[in-house]
Amino acid sequence: MRVSRTTALLSSLLSAVLFTPSLAQGPDAISSGSEWTQYRGNLAGTGFSPLTQINQENVASLENAWSYSLLANALNTNENPRAPNSQVTPIVVDGVMYLPAADRVIALDPLSGEEIWTHRVSTGAASRRGVSYWPGDNESRPRILYTAGRRLVALDAATGELASEFGDSGEIDMQIPYNSVAMVFENTVIVGANTPRGAAGGIGNARAFDARSGEKVWEFESVPGPGSIGHGTWEGDSGHTRLGANAWSFYFTVDEQRGLIYLPLASPIPFGYGGDRIGNNLFSNSLVAVDIRSGEYRWHFQTIHHDLWDHDPPAPPALFDIEKDGESIPALGVTTKSGYLYLLNRETGEAIFDIEERAVPASDVPGEETSPTQPIPTNPPALARVSYKASDLVTAADTSQEHASACSELLANSGDVTNQGPFTPWAYRPNGVGNDTTLLFPGLTGGPNWGGVAFDPASKYAFVFAGDIGSFGWVEESEDGAEYPMQRRGPRPGNFQVTIGGMSLPCQKPPWGTLSAVDTTTGNIAWQQAIGLSGVLPQERQNTGRPGRAAALVTAGNLLFIAATDDNRLRALDTLTGRQLWETTLDKRGNANPMTYRGADGNQYVVISATDTLRAFKLP
Repeated sequence: MRVSRTTALLSSLLSAVLFTPSLAQGPDAISSGSEWTQYRGNLAGTGFSPLTQINQENVASLENAWSYSLLANALNTNENPRAPNSQVTPIVVDGVMYLPAADRVIALDPLSGEEIWTHRVSTGAASRRGVSYWPGDNESRPRILYTAGRRLVALDAATGELASEFGDSGEIDMQIPYNSVAMVFENTVIVGANTPRGAAGGIGNARAFDARSGEKVWEFESVPGPGSIGHGTWEGDSGHTRLGANAWSFYFTVDEQRGLIYLPLASPIPFGYGGDRIGNNLFSNSLVAVDIRSGEYRWHFQTIHHDLWDHDPPAPPALFDIEKDGESIPALGVTTKSGYLYLLNRETGEAIFDIEERAVPASDVPGEETSPTQPIPTNPPALARVSYKASDLVTAADTSQEHASACSELLANSGDVTNQGPFTPWAYRPNGVGNDTTLLFPGLTGGPNWGGVAFDPASKYAFVFAGDIGSFGWVEESEDGAEYPMQRRGPRPGNFQVTIGGMSLPCQKPPWGTLSAVDTTTGNIAWQQAIGLSGVLPQERQNTGRPGRAAALVTAGNLLFIAATDDNRLRALDTLTGRQLWETTLDKRGNANPMTYRGADGNQYVVISATDTLRAFKLP
């Protein structure tokens, strides 16, 4: 650890005196905006800031305030240092910014971007997504917590030194890796799990540890054991030692008033074939509410029964209250990679707008028993493409003759392509023979992805960004000696896109990346806007939208900020209409969620991580 500048440290301490953070960050208690204490700004995960200094009238004047390189430090002795490929959203607490870089965890002066302290990560690499803050208690100083593979590490927030009272000299072995941001609530630290292939048994479980000592507090069984709710949804003993159903999301959200944490759980492994796991397979592809103090089950909502598409809920829900029929409802909005937004009562898990169990196509793969129905919201409609027909193939009039010709050739060389609408099963090729190929929409990367939902309490709009790239695939018999009799296969490359001028272009008609505003009081779509330019196309046809995985920041200045797309831009949009008001070009892609805060100098800053550089903007 080193202190880079005494003046930076004094500035941070002065800021801590002037701006005391608000720790009550549920839907009804949003912080003043000076701080950004959680990955999505608050425990409710709304991605909302009440700051208004930057607004529609002046946003076009935003200019660069400072930048900070996230590349490995020159002092790093590793001959092949890890590139950051950052997806970080920093936090700002007590006037100090905290985040991981390629080979270190750092504290920065949020006014200048200068280092206050640096903690070198000597073993493995810190999660590239963020860190967490614990405010301490009467016996322990505030801490910064980060994950590095199986390690959960605690640092003194003031110095960056290891908090030796935590676990074994400042760290614990979580046993199962988690590559994202721990949730801190009161004196509890909750982590998820990234499922490594080759491991066995219970590895998808979310776990909680004491923030003071590092001792384990609870563990939630994501694949229910005998006698537990949901155990019967796995035929025989097929859930035993099942990989997947893990809580891999970048972060979690908490209803502070009700003491609930919401766990989005992933698909079983393998996802493409489920003949060995007949049944709905709880709690895979589910949102589960558990008591945050005990880990006890409260309710669940399964977004896909017996998943074959890896279309899990990739982010926890945003929590908010909505008015419906004269009643205030404690609500949440959770997305899935299948393209849908589910609006539920966050206290009970019941649907706020009708969700129908609709008939879906059946698989013809021997031994496979797909669910005859899937839960599909009547409102809002799908926020990503969920079907494909021949007329959806891109034409020269949509983009360019070169693109349209390449896509026609790709389709002609992809076999007998079929799509039967939402939840189309994988085609069957007996013994690997035949040309039957499923074209899946959304493809394997989704729809909405890990960025999450943003929510504006003024308009009651929920904002969801979704990309559209289709995926090809089929199922065939496995080789002798394989663990499962069938396996999903696909061509290489496996997506419904071609490369023109160094840029990947999807082959269905645009848009290919869309930001949607959903009115949560009605479930209707208020507006949709294509986000991202395809610069290799003729200028008048470049506004196609681009695929992406990150989400938007929304502020009380009636602004949305979003990067996400691979055209390397940060944009500001009108909250009520989606009209673009400002953009700036980044050196590299902003594959991260933006954040904002008010500095000790009184200025509002907007920050985005652009692959290997942190960029901050403010008004002149």
